[in-house]
Amino acid sequence: MELPKLHQPDRYVGLYVFDFGEHTGVGFTAEEVAELFESQKYKNCKAYKIHKAYPDGRVELKGVRAEIFQLEAGMFFYSSDIKTAKRDFKGLVNMAVKTSPPCRAKVHLAKYDDNKYVVALIYPAEYDDELSLWLLEGDYKTGGAAEGGIDAVQQYYDAKPQLLDKHQLFGKIVFENRTGEKLLASIKLAVQR
Repeated sequence: MELPKLHQPDRYVGLYVFDFGEHTGVGFTAEEVAELFESQKYKNCKAYKIHKAYPDGRVELKGVRAEIFQLEAGMFFYSSDIKTAKRDFKGLVNMAVKTSPPCRAKVHLAKYDDNKYVVALIYPAEYDDELSLWLLEGDYKTGGAAEGGIDAVQQYYDAKPQLLDKHQLFGKIVFENRTGEKLLASIKLAVQR
C-alpha cells in the first residue's frame, strides 16, 4: 500500500487510511469509514487508523476491523453508595462541559442493588484510545472498581440496572463528516483533507 506524501502529517493523527484495493485515501473520519464499510461495494476493504506522524511525512498505522465501527465500547465505574456514584457522575459530566470528549458518548448513573451503583460511559468502539486519553488528561478519578471494553457494554445492557440519571456528551468537531454523495464523490482523492 502506497500512501501520498502528507504536508503537516500531525494533522492526520486520529484519522484513517482507507484501502479501496486499487487505490488508498488518507484522511477519512471514523464516521466516514463506518459509512464506507456499510456499503456493499466497500464492505470488504481495509481501514487503518493513523496513530503517529513524523515531520518527514511518515505515519504509523494500526489496522481496524470493519466490525469495530458497528460496536459500542464503554468504561464502567462502580461504587457501593449513591453519594459516591452521584459525585462520579457529576464529575464526568462537568469534565465534558470543560473539555469536550473526542466523540459523542452517553453517561448513565445506574443502580444494580442497594450496594452497587455504576457510572457508565458508553461510546463508539473506534474511539477507545481517544476516550481513555481524554479521561487521563482530565484527571478523572473514582473511588471504586472500574472495567471497560466491548463485552462490558453488553453485560451492562443484559443486566438492565435501574437507570437513575443520564446525560448525552457531544464530541468536539475537528473535521466535518461527509456523507452520501458528497463522500462518494471524494473517494478517488489520495488526500481527503
